[in-house]
Amino acid sequence: MRKKAKAAFRKKQKSKSGYGSEVTVYERENCTGCSHKEKCTRAKGNKRLYISKSFLEKWQESYENILSEKGILYRMNRSIQVEGAFGVLKNDYEFQRFLLRGKTKVKLEILLLCMGYNLNKLHAKIQGQRTVSHLFPIKESA
Repeated sequence: MRKKAKAAFRKKQKSKSGYGSEVTVYERENCTGCSHKEKCTRAKGNKRLYISKSFLEKWQESYENILSEKGILYRMNRSIQVEGAFGVLKNDYEFQRFLLRGKTKVKLEILLLCMGYNLNKLHAKIQGQRTVSHLFPIKESA
């Protein structure tokens, strides 16, 4: 039997990264005696759903951007470029594992690898006199 969920309250919460959001908490009607409660929720009371309206709006906007003509071009371009970059790092640069430990040190190491990769790409472009061509038109204003 389907039970309706009603908005119980709103609350502000912060993620681990410090991003604040407002969430609407929906609570189902009486769940006691429901044969599906064990599969549906582990809560002692009724099932609750936490929904952020701003997240849903941003998700919808992102989804529309991905399905747009420009988004399809970006995805095609990314699928071509990203795999190649990891292939070059692993095969040509013989990068198999991080030498340092810790999140900050690993970030620094990958940053240095990426900078080296980009410098090599730029050097090859300069040598081949291909610095004028771009995949997409460059924006006039920032």
